[in-house]
Amino acid sequence: MLMAMTAGPDRKPGSILAARPPTRRAPGRRSPVPRPAYAGAVLLVAGAGLGAVCALTITAETAGQITAPGGLATFAGNATGMVGTYLALMMVLLVSRIPVTERGLAPWPISLLVAHAVLIDIGYAQAARSGPWHEADMLLFHYPDVLIATIGLALICVVGVISIRAIRRRVRREVWWTIHLWLYLALALSFAHVLALGQSFVGHPLVQAVWSVAWAGTAGLVLVYRFALPVLRSVRHRLRVAEVRPEGPGVVSVICRGEHLDRLPISGGQFLFWRFLTRGMWWQAHPYTVSALPAPPYLRLTVKGVGDHSAALARLKPGTLVAIEGPYGVFTRHAQRRPRVLLIAAGIGVTSVRALLEDLPRGAKPVVVLRAAQQDDLVLEPEVADLVKRRGGQLHELTGNREQAVIDQYSLRRLVPDLSDRDVYVCGPEGFVTEIVELVRWLGVPDEAIHHEAYAL
Repeated sequence: MLMAMTAGPDRKPGSILAARPPTRRAPGRRSPVPRPAYAGAVLLVAGAGLGAVCALTITAETAGQITAPGGLATFAGNATGMVGTYLALMMVLLVSRIPVTERGLAPWPISLLVAHAVLIDIGYAQAARSGPWHEADMLLFHYPDVLIATIGLALICVVGVISIRAIRRRVRREVWWTIHLWLYLALALSFAHVLALGQSFVGHPLVQAVWSVAWAGTAGLVLVYRFALPVLRSVRHRLRVAEVRPEGPGVVSVICRGEHLDRLPISGGQFLFWRFLTRGMWWQAHPYTVSALPAPPYLRLTVKGVGDHSAALARLKPGTLVAIEGPYGVFTRHAQRRPRVLLIAAGIGVTSVRALLEDLPRGAKPVVVLRAAQQDDLVLEPEVADLVKRRGGQLHELTGNREQAVIDQYSLRRLVPDLSDRDVYVCGPEGFVTEIVELVRWLGVPDEAIHHEAYAL
């Protein structure tokens, strides 16, 4: 539904934006440049922290403790527990979307923490000359805080299982968001038993102090980046829905009006977490890419209604307050390694490509390939065409089914003869992105020159 607005002194009658957002960034606005030195420093600190954890764990043990019955298993349990806990803290920082830690972490924390529980049980059972089931009962119900820590570990395992891609695809985002919060609760539950029983902690006040600072620092960063900064940014920009405009079948643009948007540190291709403060939507935030760089006082996202939340955006009313978190994402021009680029988008993936195009300098000569089932699905096509023309590039539109709008080694070589000399950006549905990434990799484009963003429920 298009929400009509009355005319004001700074707009023409009938629409907030009489045409479309400007195809050039606001005067004086610069796309924020990443600082690789910060990421390097974070990796250095994280590595030093891991080394310190290992060193403190080893020095806390004596030869007599290791050679005693069950000593080796207990030592291995302490070591896996300490390293697993440290990596879990790193994982919390990653899922908190702190800018310099946006890359993923393998499932090592969960594996190590499970190994810690099993090895400690075996070690204690060998020392007590009892069976592992009997010792598990003793640990759970007679040692302080172990039962609570076990519940925390179980929650971590549940989060890990649901994170498996095949399962994650079948979980609604609202459910996933709720489960995601369990990770914080699980780690909080496990902290008390570590201080009370950990071999490296008991009788080692320095170790206790260091770990207490690490936990407090992690909690502080989470509070700052997940709560304080989004609140401050939302208050500063004071976004409200100005207009909801249909763009194509099932696709709408939500145009928001706010303040100081020239200071929003966002690059083309990045996304924000949007929270629309209206009934049924206020309690959850969803990630949507901006479909244009800020054109003060306006900011726009364009969404296809494929889920409950995205479909509900078409029913938003003008004046609805909007809270934002971010920006996030590395699908930007700053990832570019070569002088020229190829941008490939399918369906609603055009939103990232459209904003990324706007961020490219004039004379960039991009090649853009858009694929859609039918012409009406090529949303924002006039804007993309204008941006490509202004930058001296080429636009290829492929419409029809997979056989009619085929992108294979032959068509791609024909459309982009200098493919091997370009960075390749791919955005669209997950299956499409996977297919194209494999194709360009097979055609000789190195991994460092391939950048992709997949849209999924």
